[in-house]
Amino acid sequence: MSSHAINALREQIATLGQSLFDRGLTMGSSGNISVRLEDGGWLMTPTNACLGRLDPARIARLDRDGRLLDGDKPTKEHFLHTAMYEERPQSGAIVHLHSTHSVAVSCLPDVDPCDCIPPLTAYYVMRVGRLPLVPYHIPGDPGLGDAVRGLAGRHSAVLLANHGPVVAGKSLEAAVYATEELEETAKLYLLLRGQNPRGLSPEQVAELEARFPRD
Repeated sequence: MSSHAINALREQIATLGQSLFDRGLTMGSSGNISVRLEDGGWLMTPTNACLGRLDPARIARLDRDGRLLDGDKPTKEHFLHTAMYEERPQSGAIVHLHSTHSVAVSCLPDVDPCDCIPPLTAYYVMRVGRLPLVPYHIPGDPGLGDAVRGLAGRHSAVLLANHGPVVAGKSLEAAVYATEELEETAKLYLLLRGQNPRGLSPEQVAELEARFPRD
């Protein structure tokens, strides 16, 4: 991949990161984004970086073995990204946020750990699908990477308990769109709790999954 193409991806990460931040989907220095490169390496947002104020030139570039080639030190949650990529060779980007409504769902005591949010809308099924809950781990615990790895092969998104979502997509735009869809559906789910909402039937979900494969 040419340096021009890599720089263009860095610019895209910064642009979309600012969009997520400006709309309140992440705050402070929370959240991180990565993109897989053609040579097997990655671009990753730096540790302790605010997604709303990313300097494209400082976004970390790693080789396929995780060695830093240029830019700042990558996010301390890099193992979440590499665990997803290992199980999902078809995925080109990953977004991890601490978005409010998704985190709220991850704190509820009675969600289905195999599928945290019911299929309320077609676009949620198309962009996210089934969302398993990963048990709580202290931030930075390598065991969290192992827990994500155990689910990533079957799911393009997982929800970390009391933490937030990790979402993979074919491209950076696809991963961002899926993350946004997850957050909006989490908001719907919280608004509808106790209302016995009408979700999509298993047959309707199966039709969507067959017609609109995610990756």
